[in-house]
Amino acid sequence: MQVNRERIAMSNITVDAIELTRLYGGRAVVSDVSFNLKQGEVLGFLGPNGAGKSTTMKMLTGNLAPSAGSVKICGIDMIEKPREAKALIGYLPEMRPLYKELTVDEYLTIAARLHKVSGKHIKKAVENAKARCGLSNMSKRLIENLSNGYQQRVGIAQAIIHSPMVVILDEPTVGLDPIQIRDIRTLIKEIGKEHSVILSTHILPEVEMVCDHVQIIDKGKLVFNGGIDVLKRSRIGNKLLVGFKGAPQADALLGIAGVTEVESLESGMVRVRFAEGKNPSQSIVEASVKNGWGLYQIAPDQTSLEDVFVQLTYHDAAAEAEAA
Repeated sequence: MQVNRERIAMSNITVDAIELTRLYGGRAVVSDVSFNLKQGEVLGFLGPNGAGKSTTMKMLTGNLAPSAGSVKICGIDMIEKPREAKALIGYLPEMRPLYKELTVDEYLTIAARLHKVSGKHIKKAVENAKARCGLSNMSKRLIENLSNGYQQRVGIAQAIIHSPMVVILDEPTVGLDPIQIRDIRTLIKEIGKEHSVILSTHILPEVEMVCDHVQIIDKGKLVFNGGIDVLKRSRIGNKLLVGFKGAPQADALLGIAGVTEVESLESGMVRVRFAEGKNPSQSIVEASVKNGWGLYQIAPDQTSLEDVFVQLTYHDAAAEAEAA
């Protein structure tokens, strides 16, 4: 399949999902999901089990038709021109599609042919994919004899062998050891410099380490869609964690400009909330020196990424039952 990449390059929007909806038995598993992705971005796609994440991924890759809405890959409609649109996608599903009885070279050569790489360019495409994925010394190794991490690299290599505009990776680090996870994350960031990448994962810290943009889906609807910086700011909020050897009374801290709430914790620690744009850190330090409170720690009080995720995807069961 020949694709006019010069025409595609004129627009840097590589994925445009418009009001995607998928019904099963009359029930909306995915409802009105819209977003777009630009060239050079890595998108983290998160959601609890049963949220509609896998269904959305299947619609993006053309493996499942939406009940309503549309997907465009580099401006090409997935329903109207599926072969052209799919030619621009590299996909690594969670269950990686490896033929383990083949060598790395044999498998990647077959993958290149399946992706319609021209015969005269197959050898170069295989060598480039191996180099990018750290497989250059594994050419003649049987895939079944490779470690789990290297098998995952082979899976990623087949997804990028035809230089797709969009690379979609479903849970690419599941089952890997910490060193393998670090290597795969580095590889994903490198791939993201030239391609658009959609990374589906349950590993929340992975999103902050690898992604530029984050989407969180719950019960078929997007509950968060923004830059990684926005997600990080939502973790920090307007809170300070302050430690004193001799903790003052709450009223003393509430008398400092900007402080709106004081919560006493264990071991002389205090959580201080403050008004937007009114960080009272310097004033707290000055007051501690003046009054001999013995300040030994003051730092932003970050909400864990897991807590942010839970807050965004939490639904009051009682409220839902009442609504029903």
